[in-house]
Amino acid sequence: MRSLGDRSFVFRLSTDIMTNILKINPADNVVVAIQPQSAGAVIEVDGKQITVLEDVPAGHKIAITDLAEGENVIKYGFPIGHAKEAKKAGSWMNENNIKTNLAGLLSYEYHPKEVVLNIPDEKRTFMGYRRKDGQVGIRNEVWIIPTVGCVNGIIQRCAERLRQETGADNIFAFPHNYGCSQLGDDHENTKKILRDMIHHPNAGAILVVSLGCENNQPDVFKEFCGEIDEDRVKFVVTQKIEGDEVEYCMPILRELYTKTQHDKRVPVPLSELRVGLKCGGSDGFSGITANPLLGMLSDWLVAQGGTTVLTEVPEMFGAETILMDRCANRELFDQTVSLINDFKDYFLSHGEPVGENPSPGNKAGGISTLEDKALGCTQKCGKSLVRGVMPYGERLQVKGLNLLSAPGNDLVASTALASCGCHMVLFTTGRGTPFGTYVPTMKISTNSNLAKNKPNWIDFNAGVIAEGEPMEEVAKRFAEFVIAVANGTKTNNEKNGYHEIAIFKNGVTL
Repeated sequence: MRSLGDRSFVFRLSTDIMTNILKINPADNVVVAIQPQSAGAVIEVDGKQITVLEDVPAGHKIAITDLAEGENVIKYGFPIGHAKEAKKAGSWMNENNIKTNLAGLLSYEYHPKEVVLNIPDEKRTFMGYRRKDGQVGIRNEVWIIPTVGCVNGIIQRCAERLRQETGADNIFAFPHNYGCSQLGDDHENTKKILRDMIHHPNAGAILVVSLGCENNQPDVFKEFCGEIDEDRVKFVVTQKIEGDEVEYCMPILRELYTKTQHDKRVPVPLSELRVGLKCGGSDGFSGITANPLLGMLSDWLVAQGGTTVLTEVPEMFGAETILMDRCANRELFDQTVSLINDFKDYFLSHGEPVGENPSPGNKAGGISTLEDKALGCTQKCGKSLVRGVMPYGERLQVKGLNLLSAPGNDLVASTALASCGCHMVLFTTGRGTPFGTYVPTMKISTNSNLAKNKPNWIDFNAGVIAEGEPMEEVAKRFAEFVIAVANGTKTNNEKNGYHEIAIFKNGVTL
């Protein structure tokens, strides 16, 4: 058995040789099974021998003390819920015998933490595309964006035809179901996400296709988008076209594509890189391997002057005070409190409990409660100060670590990360997922079995950390791979042609 000390284990995971049992924090009253444990096996914890009372899968928790009914279960040094009934040391602790402590809205106090990273600025660069508005892209793609779902078929035909004509693999249509029959926030969310795509620097050229009678009126939407590069962003309204709309669009697309062929990569300071942090299909290793690895990358990139963004607000519940105390000032603290409580209000307004979040796959992988998930999830943003807090659909304004309002849903949250301006999304997973949003969506496996079984999904294997490879060495390899992707190396979602968007919807559809 090995112990990782306090929660700064993110940076010290490699200090001992990994064995079959992991105690994350000295205060914990459970350990994590690195390998499956059979009933009757004897484990040694803090010099005491404990008999495992039942078969325990890898990634799951074993009680190391007798737990009374209602007693808190401690992991990562924090409560992840309480025991539903008395349990003996050696018991398998899972969603069947642990209940969340979360309930309703909370009041919070600001206890700012001093953060000293001691990470040098290495003055690194990557090769990116400098845009007319000063932004930098890591891809140079042609995008076809519909203002309304009614024209999805048209944009897909246009994209396919241009790909056939050019042989290029950087031409994408992004169908969605919205843009009409929406009211209030839903209508605004659709407009914001589409506007954000139009301003995203990974696109070298964009054709915006409208129907003409939708709620998201073309002229109003164009004005909503603000200043654009009209040489690279074109709008068409299909109801105003006489004859075949695909034939009408193709000359415009050919011209846009030709313009992108003159764009060249140039050296860009790493301080320009913006990375989204996401997890999905998590398991009991997520908070031990892949998420802490992202935390190290996040702190390193922030130290280089770059930007990282953490979202999935419901998956902060139970760990939110850790983030609040790292807010750089009182205003950011207040914004983070609103970020959390507004999302809790959203749950409660629909009659849903705030503590129900882990999916069946999460639970099968060893995550028992939302607190268990949150304490692992927030590892992704390391230890940096929070420098910005953004509403859903808004674009980045400050460098450093930012928090973004979005749900935990993989496609919706990843789209939100791309839309705020992230060049790529780093996505940790213990169960695996193939999807990609409209920016490179890198999959980092929490365990080696997943990386072995799904090499066409997984881009980087963090599971080697659980097998004894030093975290610091893995982090160096990971940072180089992230830079390589920024330079043009394709992620598996790109190789597979998986590019999707999903927009957050909450209200009435007419």
